[in-house]
Amino acid sequence: MTSAAQRAASGGEGWRNPLRDKRDKRMPRIPGPCGMVIFGVTGDLARKKLMPAIYDLANRGLLPASFSLVGFARREWADENFSQVVYEAVKKNARTPFRQEVWDRLAEGIRFVQGTFDDEAAFAPLAETLEKLDAERGTAGNHAFYLSIPPNAFQVVCEQLQKSGLARPQDGHWSRVVIEKPFGHDLQSARELNAVVNAVFPEESVFRIDHYLGKETVQNILALRFANELYEPVWNANYVDSVQITMSEDIGLGGRAGYYDGVGAARDVIQNHLLQLLALVCMEEPVNFGPRHLQAEKIKVLSATRLMRPLDQTTARGQYAAGWQGSVKVPGLLDEEGFSKDSATETFAAITLEVDNRRWAGVPFFLRTGKRLARRVTEVALIFKKAPFLPFDKTMTEELGQNALVIRIQPDEGITTRFGSKVPGTQMEVRDVNMDFSYGSAFAEDSPEAYERLILDVLLGEPSLFPVNAEVELSWEILDPVLDYWAAHGKPEPYKAGTWGPQSAVDMLHRMGREWRRP
Repeated sequence: MTSAAQRAASGGEGWRNPLRDKRDKRMPRIPGPCGMVIFGVTGDLARKKLMPAIYDLANRGLLPASFSLVGFARREWADENFSQVVYEAVKKNARTPFRQEVWDRLAEGIRFVQGTFDDEAAFAPLAETLEKLDAERGTAGNHAFYLSIPPNAFQVVCEQLQKSGLARPQDGHWSRVVIEKPFGHDLQSARELNAVVNAVFPEESVFRIDHYLGKETVQNILALRFANELYEPVWNANYVDSVQITMSEDIGLGGRAGYYDGVGAARDVIQNHLLQLLALVCMEEPVNFGPRHLQAEKIKVLSATRLMRPLDQTTARGQYAAGWQGSVKVPGLLDEEGFSKDSATETFAAITLEVDNRRWAGVPFFLRTGKRLARRVTEVALIFKKAPFLPFDKTMTEELGQNALVIRIQPDEGITTRFGSKVPGTQMEVRDVNMDFSYGSAFAEDSPEAYERLILDVLLGEPSLFPVNAEVELSWEILDPVLDYWAAHGKPEPYKAGTWGPQSAVDMLHRMGREWRRP
């Protein structure tokens, strides 16, 4: 019998036995026995996102009955104090309706451990608490450690987890660490951070959260491309003129100086969110959506991505000044609480990239992000080339632009196709029209919050949506030259709040004969 026949007979690699493959892939997966420890439970992220997401998962029946939640902080709380904090966060921020029976079941597994990150003695009670939960609730020694803390505390917490024996469980059990961005502030610091974390946790146990990758509309990029023959044939440089990836916010930075000052828009958004979106837009079709194949295709794209130069013409940065946000007069960044009057932190950043491969050669990718812009929106827009021959008089098509496919990630999730159509009447006149798909009207079920999907994937050990070391470091390799150039060339250009950014960003596209979309 040949080796292929032997594999087929045994149901081995390379062959799927239909009798053994009965599970409907559309059915939700539920993790086995496990628990989560949150470091930084007193912060906004834990209260507004993590605790509500855990409740929503429980409410949807996606957590094991034995699930436990342990908070670790310096507060002098008893278990019931922490349970009340979780309760209030859930009541205020949960996406799904509150059900008392769900809460009561979840609350049975809530515990609190007091301590500081640098206090080795505090990690012994943490280990004892987890051991008791394993025995009392059957969490089976499986624990996820969520570091909702500043990056400068990652090393000490990881080392404490290692010393206490929590980072390397016994055979048959798992320990995973969840890290929030920023993943360093440049390439060198990212490498150092990766080395620190990987010295304690193997890479397959490290989950770097980029919450944008948990959004339904981001994952729908893969479905749109690879489940539809309609789009893939034109998803290349033969038909696409340019790509614009935008993440704009209409809010300012009042009260966030401690985190944002000295970080800026490029580090905060472009290095992670926007470059990950670019990778999903540009990647080749993976063998499957397993983590190894999906991450390999993204790494290929990021390895081929280059800054378009010269940087004084292909990048732009700005800082919002006082202006009007709708009918409200708002201050400029330099007047916001906590920011220095001579702060050089950019609140708007735009860069031009190119992807040096056969599919995308010659197509410019324009990435922009900013605070206090005209509206809140995140979108990916593929702008198509104009038809090579138009058998129309100029007056017939003077209102016709370029075809576009726009993937709206937030807030109005959906997809818009822009194309030319004849205006009703006796004359031949063509103008742009939109064909629109909206998640809200097409599906009865609301999209889950991004943290729900990502926390569930951590507990399942499913790393497909989490950037690995190579992706993080390649992203910094792309962005670092821009940051170095800006640091050496003065301050960002002011722009009025409520507009679409500085004039230098407009000029950046005009030099290439293009214009920014105004969503």
